[in-house]
Amino acid sequence: MTDPTVTIQTASATLETPEAAADQAIEIRAFDAPLGAEVIGLDLSKPLSQTDFARIHRAHLDHHVLVFRDQRITPDEQVAFSKRFGPLQIHVLHQFGLAGHPEVLIVSNIVENGKPIGLGDAGHFWHSDLSYKEKPSLGSLLHAQELPAVGGDTLFANQHLAWDALPAHLKHAVEGRVAEHTYLAKYGELQKRSPWRPNLSAEQIAQVKPVTHPIVRTHPETKRRALFVSEHFTTRVIGLPEDESRALLAELYAFGTQPEFIYRHQWRAGDMVFWDNRSVMHLAAGTPDDQRRKLYRTTIEGDAPF
Repeated sequence: MTDPTVTIQTASATLETPEAAADQAIEIRAFDAPLGAEVIGLDLSKPLSQTDFARIHRAHLDHHVLVFRDQRITPDEQVAFSKRFGPLQIHVLHQFGLAGHPEVLIVSNIVENGKPIGLGDAGHFWHSDLSYKEKPSLGSLLHAQELPAVGGDTLFANQHLAWDALPAHLKHAVEGRVAEHTYLAKYGELQKRSPWRPNLSAEQIAQVKPVTHPIVRTHPETKRRALFVSEHFTTRVIGLPEDESRALLAELYAFGTQPEFIYRHQWRAGDMVFWDNRSVMHLAAGTPDDQRRKLYRTTIEGDAPF
């Protein structure tokens, strides 16, 4: 848990809050897991008061993953709630954006008229959303639209706990080092086995030029440290020979995704899940080919890691 005396900095003060928004009877119930909590009693289709927003913001910092059950909300309402935390980012695969809502990425394995309607293999590897950008994501919100009868779980790994538990020799090995992240790291591999990875245009490739970030980042709000590398987007440790870089990253990936750091989310109809990309990595556990799955994702822009 974070120190409750930490000063919270947020862009919400610059956004309009409905003056008449009434407080709702909210309860924050932590899961029996290394991270995560359920927000009970909140209806996201209603205007959110500043008091309730502050409680949600605090809970997000404390628990890293928040689950809002049975949310009957529209894409407009999801976008509006997401924007309370900051500007939204549009995914480079803009062809999978929801019509009329470019900020909403369709995450789906459904194929209609021979074409995928969304990104069906999102989360195939452990990652933090948009770590390949100069300003990676603050957080992502995923709202269930259509769920499979079996499968479809999402796993979240607490990277603050991973850093805290990291053996001394590994802490010494990564202290002060930076690593390269690129969206294209696994793209070719994914493209070979799925219909959800179209060829990228020159304009799209220009949007995802490689960037470097600290291997250990400091959360800009809580000041807690966390590992910030992933098997999906991290390609090399700057300044190390290739073999040493590969070995070090493999060790960090394996350590950071151990069961004692993980919360496994089993989706229910109407679930909205909001996670902190500065604190966690996530992974899609997979959905059987004969099962339909569709969710809507919004992604909030964060700060340059330090």
